[in-house]
Amino acid sequence: MLPALVGPLAMGTMFLLSPLSGVLTALMGLRMTAVLGGTIATVGLLISSFVVNNVNALYFTYGIMYGLGASFAYTPSLAILGHYFKKYLGLVNGIVTVGSSIFTVFMASLMEYLINNYGLLWLFRILAVFTFGIALCGLLFNPISVIIPEKPIKTDDSYKTLVKSILNVDIWKNKRYTLWALSMPLSLFGYLVPYVHIKALMKNHFPDADHNLPLQCIAAMSGVGRIIVGYLADKKGVDSITLQQISFYVIGTLTIILPFVTNFGLLVTIAFGMGLCDGTFIALIGPIAFELCGNVYAAQAIGCMLGLSAFPMSVGPPVAGYLYSIYNSYKLPFILAGISPLMGASLMFAIRFHKNKQNSEATTNGHLGLVRRDFEKDPEA
Repeated sequence: MLPALVGPLAMGTMFLLSPLSGVLTALMGLRMTAVLGGTIATVGLLISSFVVNNVNALYFTYGIMYGLGASFAYTPSLAILGHYFKKYLGLVNGIVTVGSSIFTVFMASLMEYLINNYGLLWLFRILAVFTFGIALCGLLFNPISVIIPEKPIKTDDSYKTLVKSILNVDIWKNKRYTLWALSMPLSLFGYLVPYVHIKALMKNHFPDADHNLPLQCIAAMSGVGRIIVGYLADKKGVDSITLQQISFYVIGTLTIILPFVTNFGLLVTIAFGMGLCDGTFIALIGPIAFELCGNVYAAQAIGCMLGLSAFPMSVGPPVAGYLYSIYNSYKLPFILAGISPLMGASLMFAIRFHKNKQNSEATTNGHLGLVRRDFEKDPEA
Protein backbone atom coordinates (compact mmCIF):
# COMPACT_ATOMS: atom_id res chain seq x y z
CA MET A 1 0.00 0.00 0.00
CA LEU A 2 2.79 2.40 0.88
CA PRO A 3 4.48 2.31 -2.57
CA ALA A 4 1.17 3.39 -4.10
CA LEU A 5 1.56 6.73 -2.30
CA VAL A 6 4.83 7.55 -4.09
CA GLY A 7 3.13 8.42 -7.40
CA PRO A 8 0.44 10.70 -5.91
CA LEU A 9 3.18 12.42 -3.85
CA ALA A 10 5.07 13.25 -7.07
CA MET A 11 1.89 14.59 -8.66
CA GLY A 12 1.04 16.63 -5.56
CA THR A 13 4.57 18.04 -5.36
CA MET A 14 4.48 19.00 -9.02
CA PHE A 15 1.34 21.07 -8.63
CA LEU A 16 1.99 22.33 -5.10
CA LEU A 17 5.33 23.88 -6.09
CA SER A 18 4.02 25.40 -9.33
CA PRO A 19 3.79 28.88 -7.73
CA LEU A 20 7.51 28.60 -6.93
CA SER A 21 8.13 27.70 -10.55
CA GLY A 22 6.27 30.84 -11.57
CA VAL A 23 8.45 32.93 -9.26
CA LEU A 24 11.62 31.37 -10.63
CA THR A 25 10.64 32.29 -14.17
CA ALA A 26 10.63 35.93 -13.08
CA LEU A 27 13.91 35.54 -11.22
CA MET A 28 15.89 33.22 -13.50
CA GLY A 29 13.98 33.29 -16.77
CA LEU A 30 11.93 30.66 -18.59
CA ARG A 31 14.94 28.94 -20.14
CA MET A 32 16.95 28.40 -16.97
CA THR A 33 13.89 27.35 -14.96
CA ALA A 34 12.98 24.68 -17.54
CA VAL A 35 16.57 23.40 -17.74
CA LEU A 36 16.83 23.28 -13.94
CA GLY A 37 13.54 21.41 -13.73
CA GLY A 38 14.51 18.83 -16.34
CA THR A 39 17.86 18.28 -14.65
CA ILE A 40 16.39 17.82 -11.16
CA ALA A 41 13.75 15.41 -12.48
CA THR A 42 16.41 13.38 -14.31
CA VAL A 43 18.64 13.15 -11.24
CA GLY A 44 15.63 12.16 -9.13
CA LEU A 45 14.83 9.27 -11.46
CA LEU A 46 18.46 8.12 -11.63
CA ILE A 47 18.80 8.08 -7.84
CA SER A 48 15.44 6.28 -7.59
CA SER A 49 16.87 3.46 -9.70
CA PHE A 50 19.38 2.72 -6.92
CA VAL A 51 16.82 2.69 -4.09
CA VAL A 52 13.95 0.73 -5.66
CA ASN A 53 13.66 -1.44 -2.54
CA ASN A 54 13.58 1.47 -0.13
CA VAL A 55 10.12 3.02 -0.17
CA ASN A 56 11.09 5.78 2.27
CA ALA A 57 13.91 6.83 -0.04
CA LEU A 58 11.55 6.79 -3.05
CA TYR A 59 9.30 9.24 -1.25
CA PHE A 60 12.13 11.75 -1.54
CA THR A 61 13.88 10.79 -4.79
CA TYR A 62 10.72 10.26 -6.84
CA GLY A 63 7.92 11.84 -4.84
CA ILE A 64 9.80 15.05 -3.99
CA MET A 65 12.75 15.39 -6.37
CA TYR A 66 11.04 14.24 -9.52
CA GLY A 67 7.89 16.18 -8.59
CA LEU A 68 9.96 19.32 -7.98
CA GLY A 69 11.75 19.00 -11.32
CA ALA A 70 8.52 18.36 -13.19
CA SER A 71 7.00 21.43 -11.56
CA PHE A 72 9.88 23.67 -12.63
CA ALA A 73 9.69 22.38 -16.20
CA TYR A 74 5.92 22.35 -16.72
CA THR A 75 5.03 26.00 -16.09
CA PRO A 76 7.72 27.47 -18.40
CA SER A 77 6.70 25.02 -21.15
CA LEU A 78 3.25 26.62 -21.22
CA ALA A 79 4.37 30.20 -20.60
CA ILE A 80 6.96 30.21 -23.41
CA LEU A 81 4.26 29.81 -26.05
CA GLY A 82 2.79 33.24 -25.42
CA HIS A 83 6.11 34.83 -26.31
CA TYR A 84 5.86 33.66 -29.89
CA PHE A 85 2.20 33.09 -30.61
CA LYS A 86 -0.87 35.22 -30.13
CA LYS A 87 -3.24 34.63 -33.01
CA TYR A 88 -2.78 30.84 -32.87
CA LEU A 89 -2.01 30.49 -29.16
CA GLY A 90 -4.85 28.01 -28.55
CA LEU A 91 -3.82 25.71 -31.41
CA VAL A 92 -0.17 25.85 -30.37
CA ASN A 93 -1.09 24.93 -26.79
CA GLY A 94 -3.06 22.00 -28.13
CA ILE A 95 -0.17 20.78 -30.27
CA VAL A 96 2.35 21.11 -27.44
CA THR A 97 0.22 19.39 -24.80
CA VAL A 98 -0.82 16.55 -27.13
CA GLY A 99 2.55 14.94 -26.44
CA SER A 100 1.45 13.73 -23.02
CA SER A 101 -1.60 12.08 -24.58
CA ILE A 102 0.48 10.27 -27.17
CA PHE A 103 2.84 8.93 -24.50
CA THR A 104 -0.03 7.89 -22.22
CA VAL A 105 -1.56 5.73 -24.95
CA PHE A 106 1.43 3.35 -25.12
CA MET A 107 3.40 4.22 -21.96
CA ALA A 108 1.35 2.00 -19.60
CA SER A 109 2.01 -1.08 -21.74
CA LEU A 110 5.67 -0.13 -22.25
CA MET A 111 6.24 0.40 -18.52
CA GLU A 112 4.56 -2.91 -17.71
CA TYR A 113 6.82 -4.66 -20.23
CA LEU A 114 9.96 -3.01 -18.82
CA ILE A 115 9.08 -3.90 -15.25
CA ASN A 116 8.30 -7.53 -16.09
CA ASN A 117 11.45 -8.03 -18.18
CA TYR A 118 14.04 -5.66 -16.72
CA GLY A 119 12.73 -4.62 -13.33
CA LEU A 120 11.92 -1.30 -11.71
CA LEU A 121 15.60 -0.35 -11.68
CA TRP A 122 15.87 -0.14 -15.47
CA LEU A 123 12.43 1.41 -15.80
CA PHE A 124 13.62 4.41 -13.78
CA ARG A 125 16.82 4.65 -15.81
CA ILE A 126 15.03 4.57 -19.15
CA LEU A 127 12.55 7.17 -17.90
CA ALA A 128 15.55 9.29 -16.84
CA VAL A 129 16.80 9.26 -20.44
CA PHE A 130 13.41 10.45 -21.68
CA THR A 131 13.22 13.09 -18.97
CA PHE A 132 16.64 14.52 -19.76
CA GLY A 133 15.12 15.55 -23.08
CA ILE A 134 13.15 18.16 -21.12
CA ALA A 135 16.37 19.89 -20.08
CA LEU A 136 17.68 19.78 -23.65
CA CYS A 137 14.45 21.24 -25.00
CA GLY A 138 14.58 23.93 -22.31
CA LEU A 139 17.89 25.11 -23.74
CA LEU A 140 16.03 26.01 -26.93
CA PHE A 141 13.68 28.41 -25.10
CA ASN A 142 14.43 31.94 -26.26
CA PRO A 143 11.83 34.31 -24.77
CA ILE A 144 11.38 37.66 -26.42
CA SER A 145 11.96 40.88 -24.53
CA VAL A 146 8.74 42.14 -22.98
CA ILE A 147 7.56 45.55 -21.84
CA ILE A 148 6.54 45.94 -18.23
CA PRO A 149 5.61 49.02 -16.23
CA GLU A 150 8.21 50.53 -13.97
CA LYS A 151 6.63 51.99 -10.87
CA PRO A 152 8.37 54.74 -8.90
CA ILE A 153 10.84 53.15 -6.49
CA LYS A 154 11.24 54.45 -2.96
CA THR A 155 14.85 54.35 -1.89
CA ASP A 156 13.91 53.37 1.68
CA ASP A 157 11.76 50.49 0.55
CA SER A 158 14.07 48.66 -1.84
CA TYR A 159 13.51 45.22 -0.25
CA LYS A 160 9.75 45.37 -0.67
CA THR A 161 10.22 46.63 -4.21
CA LEU A 162 12.46 43.65 -5.01
CA VAL A 163 9.95 41.19 -3.56
CA LYS A 164 7.07 42.76 -5.49
CA SER A 165 9.09 42.61 -8.70
CA ILE A 166 9.40 38.84 -8.22
CA LEU A 167 6.09 38.02 -6.55
CA ASN A 168 3.35 39.71 -8.51
CA VAL A 169 0.44 40.23 -6.12
CA ASP A 170 -1.41 42.31 -8.70
CA ILE A 171 -2.75 39.19 -10.42
CA TRP A 172 -4.89 38.62 -7.32
CA LYS A 173 -6.38 42.09 -7.74
CA ASN A 174 -7.71 40.87 -11.06
CA LYS A 175 -11.11 39.52 -10.01
CA ARG A 176 -11.60 37.56 -13.21
CA TYR A 177 -8.33 35.71 -12.68
CA THR A 178 -9.04 35.20 -8.98
CA LEU A 179 -12.42 33.61 -9.69
CA TRP A 180 -10.94 31.39 -12.38
CA ALA A 181 -8.03 30.32 -10.15
CA LEU A 182 -10.38 29.53 -7.25
CA SER A 183 -12.75 27.53 -9.45
CA MET A 184 -9.96 25.18 -10.50
CA PRO A 185 -9.34 23.50 -7.10
CA LEU A 186 -13.05 22.89 -6.77
CA SER A 187 -13.27 21.47 -10.28
CA LEU A 188 -10.21 19.26 -9.90
CA PHE A 189 -11.01 17.61 -6.56
CA GLY A 190 -12.43 14.60 -8.39
CA TYR A 191 -10.36 14.98 -11.56
CA LEU A 192 -7.94 12.10 -10.91
CA VAL A 193 -10.50 9.71 -9.39
CA PRO A 194 -11.49 8.06 -12.73
CA TYR A 195 -7.83 7.80 -13.77
CA VAL A 196 -6.80 6.11 -10.53
CA HIS A 197 -9.82 3.90 -9.87
CA ILE A 198 -11.22 3.02 -13.29
CA LYS A 199 -9.10 -0.14 -13.44
CA ALA A 200 -10.52 -1.36 -10.14
CA LEU A 201 -14.00 -0.44 -11.35
CA MET A 202 -13.36 -2.45 -14.52
CA LYS A 203 -12.28 -5.51 -12.52
CA ASN A 204 -15.54 -5.38 -10.58
CA HIS A 205 -17.85 -4.90 -13.58
CA PHE A 206 -15.85 -6.35 -16.51
CA PRO A 207 -13.28 -8.82 -15.11
CA ASP A 208 -12.42 -10.32 -18.52
CA ALA A 209 -12.02 -7.02 -20.40
CA ASP A 210 -8.79 -5.15 -21.21
CA HIS A 211 -8.37 -2.96 -18.14
CA ASN A 212 -5.93 -0.60 -19.88
CA LEU A 213 -8.31 0.19 -22.74
CA PRO A 214 -10.45 2.91 -21.05
CA LEU A 215 -7.36 4.88 -19.99
CA GLN A 216 -5.90 4.54 -23.47
CA CYS A 217 -9.18 5.77 -24.96
CA ILE A 218 -9.19 8.76 -22.61
CA ALA A 219 -5.59 9.58 -23.50
CA ALA A 220 -6.13 9.22 -27.25
CA MET A 221 -9.25 11.39 -27.32
CA SER A 222 -7.61 13.90 -24.98
CA GLY A 223 -4.96 14.43 -27.65
CA VAL A 224 -7.62 14.91 -30.31
CA GLY A 225 -9.51 17.30 -28.04
CA ARG A 226 -6.45 19.44 -27.42
CA ILE A 227 -5.92 20.00 -31.14
CA ILE A 228 -9.58 20.61 -31.99
CA VAL A 229 -10.34 22.89 -29.05
CA GLY A 230 -7.02 24.71 -29.41
CA TYR A 231 -8.00 25.48 -32.99
CA LEU A 232 -11.49 26.63 -31.98
CA ALA A 233 -10.15 28.82 -29.16
CA ASP A 234 -8.32 30.97 -31.69
CA LYS A 235 -11.51 31.81 -33.60
CA LYS A 236 -13.19 35.17 -33.09
CA GLY A 237 -16.26 35.05 -30.88
CA VAL A 238 -15.19 31.82 -29.15
CA ASP A 239 -14.98 32.18 -25.37
CA SER A 240 -12.24 29.96 -23.92
CA ILE A 241 -13.70 30.13 -20.42
CA THR A 242 -17.08 28.93 -21.73
CA LEU A 243 -15.39 26.01 -23.49
CA GLN A 244 -13.63 25.07 -20.28
CA GLN A 245 -16.90 25.27 -18.36
CA ILE A 246 -18.58 22.94 -20.84
CA SER A 247 -15.72 20.47 -20.51
CA PHE A 248 -16.09 20.38 -16.73
CA TYR A 249 -19.86 19.92 -16.94
CA VAL A 250 -19.43 16.96 -19.29
CA ILE A 251 -16.57 15.43 -17.26
CA GLY A 252 -18.63 15.69 -14.08
CA THR A 253 -21.72 14.16 -15.65
CA LEU A 254 -19.84 11.26 -17.23
CA THR A 255 -17.93 10.57 -14.00
CA ILE A 256 -21.23 10.24 -12.12
CA ILE A 257 -22.57 7.85 -14.77
CA LEU A 258 -19.48 5.58 -14.86
CA PRO A 259 -20.19 3.28 -11.85
CA PHE A 260 -23.71 2.58 -13.15
CA VAL A 261 -22.55 1.38 -16.58
CA THR A 262 -23.01 -2.35 -17.23
CA ASN A 263 -22.17 -2.37 -20.95
CA PHE A 264 -18.49 -2.37 -21.88
CA GLY A 265 -19.11 -0.63 -25.21
CA LEU A 266 -20.90 2.20 -23.40
CA LEU A 267 -18.03 2.49 -20.93
CA VAL A 268 -15.55 2.88 -23.79
CA THR A 269 -17.80 5.53 -25.35
CA ILE A 270 -17.86 7.42 -22.04
CA ALA A 271 -14.06 7.16 -21.90
CA PHE A 272 -13.86 8.78 -25.34
CA GLY A 273 -16.13 11.61 -24.15
CA MET A 274 -14.13 12.16 -20.98
CA GLY A 275 -10.91 12.22 -23.00
CA LEU A 276 -12.25 14.84 -25.39
CA CYS A 277 -13.24 17.09 -22.49
CA ASP A 278 -9.99 16.41 -20.65
CA GLY A 279 -8.13 17.69 -23.70
CA THR A 280 -10.37 20.75 -23.75
CA PHE A 281 -9.57 21.62 -20.14
CA ILE A 282 -5.81 21.17 -20.54
CA ALA A 283 -5.48 22.96 -23.88
CA LEU A 284 -7.19 26.08 -22.51
CA ILE A 285 -5.11 26.59 -19.35
CA GLY A 286 -2.45 28.62 -21.16
CA PRO A 287 -4.75 30.73 -23.36
CA ILE A 288 -6.99 31.66 -20.43
CA ALA A 289 -4.00 32.64 -18.27
CA PHE A 290 -2.62 34.82 -21.08
CA GLU A 291 -6.05 36.34 -21.68
CA LEU A 292 -6.54 37.26 -18.04
CA CYS A 293 -3.01 38.25 -17.00
CA GLY A 294 -0.96 38.97 -20.12
CA ASN A 295 2.25 37.23 -21.17
CA VAL A 296 4.44 38.95 -18.58
CA TYR A 297 2.67 37.35 -15.63
CA ALA A 298 1.15 34.29 -17.31
CA ALA A 299 3.78 31.98 -15.81
CA GLN A 300 2.95 33.10 -12.27
CA ALA A 301 -0.76 32.97 -13.05
CA ILE A 302 -0.50 29.36 -14.23
CA GLY A 303 1.79 28.43 -11.33
CA CYS A 304 -0.50 29.88 -8.68
CA MET A 305 -3.56 28.18 -10.16
CA LEU A 306 -1.82 24.80 -10.25
CA GLY A 307 -0.52 25.34 -6.71
CA LEU A 308 -4.03 25.96 -5.42
CA SER A 309 -5.20 22.80 -7.18
CA ALA A 310 -2.45 20.56 -5.78
CA PHE A 311 -4.07 19.51 -2.52
CA PRO A 312 -7.64 18.84 -3.72
CA MET A 313 -6.36 17.05 -6.82
CA SER A 314 -4.04 14.83 -4.76
CA VAL A 315 -6.51 14.07 -1.97
CA GLY A 316 -9.41 13.13 -4.27
CA PRO A 317 -8.27 9.57 -5.18
CA PRO A 318 -7.37 8.56 -1.58
CA VAL A 319 -10.75 9.82 -0.38
CA ALA A 320 -12.45 7.81 -3.11
CA GLY A 321 -10.46 4.73 -2.09
CA TYR A 322 -11.39 5.23 1.56
CA LEU A 323 -15.08 5.50 0.70
CA TYR A 324 -14.82 2.33 -1.37
CA SER A 325 -13.28 0.47 1.57
CA ILE A 326 -16.27 1.47 3.70
CA TYR A 327 -19.13 0.85 1.27
CA ASN A 328 -17.47 -1.72 -1.04
CA SER A 329 -18.88 0.22 -3.99
CA TYR A 330 -17.61 2.90 -6.34
CA LYS A 331 -20.99 4.57 -6.74
CA LEU A 332 -20.59 7.15 -3.96
CA PRO A 333 -16.89 7.93 -4.71
CA PHE A 334 -17.59 8.53 -8.40
CA ILE A 335 -20.74 10.55 -7.70
CA LEU A 336 -18.82 12.87 -5.35
CA ALA A 337 -15.93 13.04 -7.83
CA GLY A 338 -18.38 14.12 -10.54
CA ILE A 339 -20.09 16.75 -8.41
CA SER A 340 -16.86 18.71 -7.87
CA PRO A 341 -16.31 19.71 -11.55
CA LEU A 342 -20.01 20.60 -11.81
CA MET A 343 -19.60 22.99 -8.87
CA GLY A 344 -16.35 24.44 -10.22
CA ALA A 345 -17.86 25.05 -13.65
CA SER A 346 -20.84 26.80 -12.02
CA LEU A 347 -18.52 29.08 -10.02
CA MET A 348 -16.91 30.19 -13.29
CA PHE A 349 -20.17 31.95 -14.23
CA ALA A 350 -19.21 34.63 -11.69
CA ILE A 351 -16.33 35.65 -13.98
CA ARG A 352 -18.87 37.17 -16.37
CA PHE A 353 -20.05 39.65 -13.74
CA HIS A 354 -16.71 41.45 -13.92
CA LYS A 355 -15.60 43.53 -16.83
CA ASN A 356 -12.71 42.32 -18.93
CA LYS A 357 -10.10 44.84 -17.88
CA GLN A 358 -6.78 45.15 -19.63
CA ASN A 359 -4.93 41.87 -19.29
CA SER A 360 -2.45 43.15 -16.75
CA GLU A 361 -0.19 46.05 -15.90
CA ALA A 362 2.26 44.53 -18.33
CA THR A 363 0.08 45.45 -21.27
CA THR A 364 -0.91 48.95 -20.29
CA ASN A 365 0.77 52.04 -21.67
CA GLY A 366 -0.33 54.56 -19.10
CA HIS A 367 1.69 57.31 -17.52
CA LEU A 368 4.03 54.77 -15.89
CA GLY A 369 7.48 54.57 -17.39
CA LEU A 370 8.14 51.48 -19.49
CA VAL A 371 11.29 49.45 -19.38
CA ARG A 372 12.43 46.43 -21.31
CA ARG A 373 13.48 43.33 -19.48
CA ASP A 374 14.80 40.23 -21.17
CA PHE A 375 13.37 37.30 -19.27
CA GLU A 376 16.47 35.28 -19.79
CA LYS A 377 18.75 38.16 -18.78
CA ASP A 378 20.90 37.09 -21.71
CA PRO A 379 22.20 39.97 -23.84
CA GLU A 380 22.71 37.60 -26.76
CA ALA A 381 19.20 36.05 -26.60
